Amino acid sequence: MTKRTLIITQNLDSALHEEVASAVPDWKLIVGRDRDVWLPYLEEAEVLAGWKTEVRDLCSKPSKLRWLQSWSAGVNAMPLQEMEQQGILLTSANGVHAYPISETIFALMLALTRNIHTYVRQQLQQTWHHGNLSLEIHGKTIGIIGVGAIGSETARLAKAFGMRTLGIRRSGEAAPYVDEMHTLAQLHTILPRCDYVVVTLPLTDETRQLFRAEQFGLMKPNAFFINIGRGELVAERDLLQALQQGEIAGAGLDVFEQEPLPAESPLWGMDNVIVTPHTAGSTEHYNERVIRDIFLPNLQRYLNGGIPAINLVDYTRGY
Repeated sequence: MTKRTLIITQNLDSALHEEVASAVPDWKLIVGRDRDVWLPYLEEAEVLAGWKTEVRDLCSKPSKLRWLQSWSAGVNAMPLQEMEQQGILLTSANGVHAYPISETIFALMLALTRNIHTYVRQQLQQTWHHGNLSLEIHGKTIGIIGVGAIGSETARLAKAFGMRTLGIRRSGEAAPYVDEMHTLAQLHTILPRCDYVVVTLPLTDETRQLFRAEQFGLMKPNAFFINIGRGELVAERDLLQALQQGEIAGAGLDVFEQEPLPAESPLWGMDNVIVTPHTAGSTEHYNERVIRDIFLPNLQRYLNGGIPAINLVDYTRGY
């Protein structure tokens, strides 16, 4: 009898490898980040954890692939329409990033507020200067555009600073630590009230270039804009103009329309911008959380004849 095949296109430590192996003792298990490790078995895969560009061909034709576990929260780069047509189940890594990304959000907010980025630059030049420091974060208003796992943790942390929290989510349903919840249709009503605008949305047809000149024009001139969602959520040219013309005070950006950020981008040299290279979700616990919190519970359900329930992507929504 031919063994069913499970491929994980990531390197796992011995403990995680053993936990997965114990769950599928009768399966062929292929684990490793090196392309040469998993590529020879790709056509056999029934379950695949970790998206690779080579998988795209499997999604456009009948294959053995029945379930794909993404190693990232975002799935916008995948051929979702073809996957739906082929009946491939897709689960994301949503929730894995709540701690590291919320920490990055506050690192960016605090750095911009307390001029840390300015002082780092001055340190390199051995310059002792006040840097016009005057702002503090306590008691300010934060707008969290996308209250999922990351947005919820950001709201919780914001309460430690006594901040007022305004949230945006598709359903408009209330959430802990969010003082006011709104829908995306009400975005324009909350932007003028925010001292910090934090974007944690997924990229969909509805959210693509959500932030343009009009939205930046509604923000306070002393507000900071933080984007850790996707670069395509923002019209970068409009953001540049808003920063250059003082329509907003500054920005902390982990994602960009083009990645890596081109060397000629003015964002690199702007005094009121902090650039990080799409690393907000990086953490020492990443693989552990994907495997133990998402993949293994879903795998057990799948083996029992069910549909993975944790982070199952709704193809009609795109996330």
